[in-house]
Amino acid sequence: MSVLNVCIAGATGWTGQALVRAVQEADDLTLRSAVSRSAAGGEIGGAPVHASAADALDGVDVLVDYTDVTVVKANALAAIEAGVAVVIGTSGLTAADFDEIDAAARERSVGVVASGNFSLTAAMCQAGALLAARHLPSWEVIDYASAAKPDVPSGTARELAERLGAVRRPEAGVPIEDLHGPQEARGATVGGTQIHSVRLPSFVVSTEVVFAAPGERLAIRQDAGESPAPYVAGTLLAVRSVVGLTGLTRGLDRLLVGSS
Repeated sequence: MSVLNVCIAGATGWTGQALVRAVQEADDLTLRSAVSRSAAGGEIGGAPVHASAADALDGVDVLVDYTDVTVVKANALAAIEAGVAVVIGTSGLTAADFDEIDAAARERSVGVVASGNFSLTAAMCQAGALLAARHLPSWEVIDYASAAKPDVPSGTARELAERLGAVRRPEAGVPIEDLHGPQEARGATVGGTQIHSVRLPSFVVSTEVVFAAPGERLAIRQDAGESPAPYVAGTLLAVRSVVGLTGLTRGLDRLLVGSS
């Protein structure tokens, strides 16, 4: 059995700690190194901890990034340059950022899997929404997260909107520029879709997309609980899959149900 050497960036974070345990328990994965500025110079699970991803890539097959939007792109590009596959669970990157990462990965024949949400139920929510967008004319996205979440919209909602836009643009009622009153009341436009970000205590990440046609509506919603457990299985699936890919694969659902 082939064993993959994994580096986890953000290993002391909420999801990172759960991933460290999961990698340690997996027969086909080894924790080769970790990245955490607060724990640099020490060890996690017997693996050395580095202050930066660029310093942690020796002998690594896959870098898993659950860090911060301010460093994730640089981490991914450093790994790609070193010929290391990447799994991105950090939110906040834009479509332009992903285009740059995809181009670099294709140039180096390296695989990258990125998902705004590695929960299996979130992947099913996205797959269902992409199917509905082919048949229903109008939709909007509501993005719920904790009051402390600084990035808007969430990576889950942004990814969903951009992928819905690749299917087609929703039909508009009154164009945003023709509204009377503050235009921001209609949310942000991402990929042609309106996203409304709600930030309140008690939410983790919940994403709802509401489709409508004359006389009927369809709502598809995914709610995450207060544990990182939902993200572990999907992330490990991506780790095992990414070494066989070239370029960027965006969305866990593509690994589950095939490319859309």
